[in-house]
Amino acid sequence: MNLTRGYLKQADIPLAKYGGRHTVTMLPGDGIGPEMMSYVKEVFRYAGAPIDFEMIQIDPKSADSNDLNNAIYSVKRNGCAIKGNIETDLLRTDIKSRNVEMRNQLDLFVNIVHGRSQPGVSTRHEDIDIVMMRQNTEGEYAMMEHENVPGVVESLKIMTDQHAERLCRYSYEWARANGRKKVTLIHKANIMKVTDGLFLEVCRRVAKDYPDITTNDMIIDNCCMQLVSNPWQFDVMILTNLYGTIVSNLVCGLIGGPGTMSGSNMGPRYAIFEPATRNTGSSLVGTNRANPCAMLNASADMLAHLGLDYHSTLVRDAVDRTVNVDKVHTEDLGGHATSMDVVQNVIDHIKSAAN
Repeated sequence: MNLTRGYLKQADIPLAKYGGRHTVTMLPGDGIGPEMMSYVKEVFRYAGAPIDFEMIQIDPKSADSNDLNNAIYSVKRNGCAIKGNIETDLLRTDIKSRNVEMRNQLDLFVNIVHGRSQPGVSTRHEDIDIVMMRQNTEGEYAMMEHENVPGVVESLKIMTDQHAERLCRYSYEWARANGRKKVTLIHKANIMKVTDGLFLEVCRRVAKDYPDITTNDMIIDNCCMQLVSNPWQFDVMILTNLYGTIVSNLVCGLIGGPGTMSGSNMGPRYAIFEPATRNTGSSLVGTNRANPCAMLNASADMLAHLGLDYHSTLVRDAVDRTVNVDKVHTEDLGGHATSMDVVQNVIDHIKSAAN
């Protein structure tokens, strides 16, 4: 199932360059990101994926924006990127989140995460299949904070009719194109009556254009309770920025943790692919214990976005067989395999399929 094309027109997918090859921006990020990117490059080598990477490193501790600008210009040149999470120094208020700034400047207005149970991974709940459409710009992540007087700070939550409608319409179009029958709007309009109230009003207005899809809404705190008690009631969810972070991490936890699922950040012109939980995994650096499947699945999403369906299927199937058939699991999935064990098993499947 292609999560990335949905509502975007074919013309928005970058054409191949230089004899059928694509240049893609690679942003290793921090923590285990650089290690995961090395695995992606190795897997692509065996898969014969016609991809050349332009490597851009961003310093999370620098107040200078040159490295961030270089990354943004690179994505604009190449059309898409694969990315590890970039840390933000919590102690320095002069540095904005590089992750949020990049999504805002590239207008990556929706984050798509497909939370789907893995049959080879033992969890409390089985047969979960939820697609989360998260507001990726505006909302609580507007980064408009200031201190009025010492000890009193203010944060602005931004919601506009235009951007809320764009998110909702994209989500409904995707749901219809992919045979989904139900959309749930997640909000806190009972308390945030103006901002979430507008979000809910716009979503309900858009829903009227899609009578073939059932629509309901749910308050975020009840949503979290319902997810752990009855996740099967959800099909497609539309969420504001902060609630999307909470729910996507919760769903990933239900189906195996941060090392399994990928996420796609989509806009009208550009796309960035990354692990769903945007976890740096700093404690796992250099231990050969991190699960590479989330980043490998993100790379398969990227290949599908570029129209390289053969290579995308090759990588995705190899990861699927590794996790669900061979059950080569790292510690986070209850196994004893190393990161390299997983990657080597994926490569073995790719070599076998290619012969």
